[in-house]
Amino acid sequence: MTLKIDFVIPWVDGADPEWQKEKQKYDKKMNVDNRSIRYRDLDNLVYWFRGVETFAPWVNKIHFITWGHVPSWLNTNHPKINIVRHEDYIPEEYLPTFSTRPIELNLHRIKGLSDHFVYFNDDMFIIKPVKKNDFFKQGLPRDTGVLVPMMSLFRNSTMPNVATVMEVINTTYSKQEMFKKDLFKWINPLYGKFLIRTLTMLPYKQFSGFLNLHIPNSYLKNTFEEIWKDEHDILDTTCKNKFRTAKDVNQQLPKYKQLVEGNFKPRSPFIGKTFNFTNKNDDIVHCIKKQKYKMICINDNGSEKVNEFEKEKQVIRNAFDLILHQKSSFES
Repeated sequence: MTLKIDFVIPWVDGADPEWQKEKQKYDKKMNVDNRSIRYRDLDNLVYWFRGVETFAPWVNKIHFITWGHVPSWLNTNHPKINIVRHEDYIPEEYLPTFSTRPIELNLHRIKGLSDHFVYFNDDMFIIKPVKKNDFFKQGLPRDTGVLVPMMSLFRNSTMPNVATVMEVINTTYSKQEMFKKDLFKWINPLYGKFLIRTLTMLPYKQFSGFLNLHIPNSYLKNTFEEIWKDEHDILDTTCKNKFRTAKDVNQQLPKYKQLVEGNFKPRSPFIGKTFNFTNKNDDIVHCIKKQKYKMICINDNGSEKVNEFEKEKQVIRNAFDLILHQKSSFES
C-alpha cells in the first residue's frame, strides 16, 4: 500500500483588522509573547506552495490552518487543499488563541488528517526535490536522534519550558533502556559531527535534551493521541494560554516521545538549515539560489532591528523567484 503523507501548515494574516481587533481584547496581559514578529508576514508564502508542487508533488493533502483569513491568491478549490479554521479542530475552551501551542498540540483532531503527516511552520520551505522517504521510512518518521545539554536549548524567555518537557520524558522513560533497545538509532554515522554531542552526554543518567533543527517535523497521528491521554493536564494548561508563555510545552513533547520510544528512522541533520532574517541576508539568498539544502527555515526572530524590512523582504522574494518563478496550481 502506498503511504499517504499529508502536510500541515498554519498561517496568520497579522494585518487583518478583524484579527487585530480580536487580539487586542487579550494582549494587555503581562509575561506573554505578543511581539509583532510573531504575526508579521514576510510575504513569501506563495513560494511554500510552489516548492511543494515542484519538489514534493507526491503529497496527499495540505491542511492549511487559519484563524479565518486566507491569502487572496490561494486556490481554495484545489483538490489537495483543506482549509482548516481554528474552530474546526481546536476545542472551544482553548479559543480564541494567538499562540501556536494549541494549534500544534491539537493537530490530531483535524478531520481527515493522514496517520502520517509533516508539520511545517510558515517560515519553512522546500527548495530542492524531496522524496517520501525523506520524511518517513518503513512507516516511521525520519528524525535526528542527537542528545544535547539542556542549557543549549534555551534561547530566550519565551522558549517552551524545556525543563517541563524533559521532566515528563525522564519520568516516563529510561535512558539506559532506550540505548539498549535502539543503540544504532542514536549512534549513527548519518549524524556526522553532531554525533559527538551524543557521545559527550552518554555518562549522564538522564536525558538532558535533544537536538532541535527547526525544520519540518514528521509525526504519527497516534503519537498526539497518546500524549493527550497520558499528559492531559500539562497540555490542557498550555492550550488555555492565549499567548506563548515561558511555561508552555509544544510539539517538542510528541517529537521527543517518538524519539525515546524508538518510533523513528535516523535522518541526516544536513537535510536542512535554519537562517535568521537580518539586515544582511546574502547567506539566505545564496542558499536558495544554489539549492544547497532540501529544506530551509527563514526565522523572523528579532528582525524588529531590521532597518529596511520591506527591502530585505523583497531580496528574499527575488531569490525564491529564481528557482520557483512558475505559478503553481495552488494559485488562483
